[in-house]
Amino acid sequence: MLLFFSVSLTCLFYSSAKRNDSPVIGILAQEIRSPKPNQTAYIGASYVKFLESGGARVVPVMLSQTLEEYKRLFNSINGILYPGGRASIISSRYQRAAQIFYELAVEANERGDYFPVWGTCLGFEQLFYLTSVKTTLSFTNTSGVTLPLSFTNETKGSRLFKGFPAELMEDLATESLTEHSHKKGLAVSTYHTNEELKKFYKVLSTNTDGTTEFLSTFEAYDYPFYGTQWHPEKNAFEWRNPYIPHSPSAIKTTFYMAEFFVSEARRSFHRFRSEEEERKALIYNYSPVYTRPQSLFEQMYLF
Repeated sequence: MLLFFSVSLTCLFYSSAKRNDSPVIGILAQEIRSPKPNQTAYIGASYVKFLESGGARVVPVMLSQTLEEYKRLFNSINGILYPGGRASIISSRYQRAAQIFYELAVEANERGDYFPVWGTCLGFEQLFYLTSVKTTLSFTNTSGVTLPLSFTNETKGSRLFKGFPAELMEDLATESLTEHSHKKGLAVSTYHTNEELKKFYKVLSTNTDGTTEFLSTFEAYDYPFYGTQWHPEKNAFEWRNPYIPHSPSAIKTTFYMAEFFVSEARRSFHRFRSEEEERKALIYNYSPVYTRPQSLFEQMYLF
């Protein structure tokens, strides 16, 4: 009995040492187009709720920080999410910060320091551009539509969808559970002519607007980088537009996507230098504001 107890303790210690159950994930802020005093950037609250629903805490990643400030934050958090929005993926404060974290994440993962990155909509497109500046997006008629996913042959062996129930995968393939709010996308034909993108990203699903077939879900082959052209956070947390799906399968999609990315963040062991530094950085220091109907979001964090 004593021997069994000792072995059990050893196993528990080993498993907990391989997992961080207090992950903190950064969300990159966006510029406000018509800024006001003390309101120059924002984060949609649904992105925060999305990550919190998977068991993570959130830190806002402010714009226009120095490289040293971003490096310090990178070494304190366990992953980063690039949200959707309207910033330039070629030249903007959003792009600059995204590029810094992207390069730090590539370097860290190459030396065995696990650090996941997620891109949604604009963030999805930003990751493509950061990987290959030759990326050219095509116009798509996909602003405010819901679509089923057309899964590729790569899906079965993917990390992202591995834990999804078969029933939910069937629903994702046959029901319009994914909300699209973009006017551009990476055409499948463009992807196949870009060797950098083909070597870096595995295509897990595509969609079409009836004219152009475009990538809608990916994961990187050799890095914990993931992205969706669609918005998994909206199903559970946004109610402004009637076309956003709220069915049981749509809600499950939100939470399975969140749980997956947070589980990736649990593999990172970055941490703040002190509890006080962590406390000051967390989103809890800010209060979400009800911004409907002026905004596309039910709530926003304003900075």
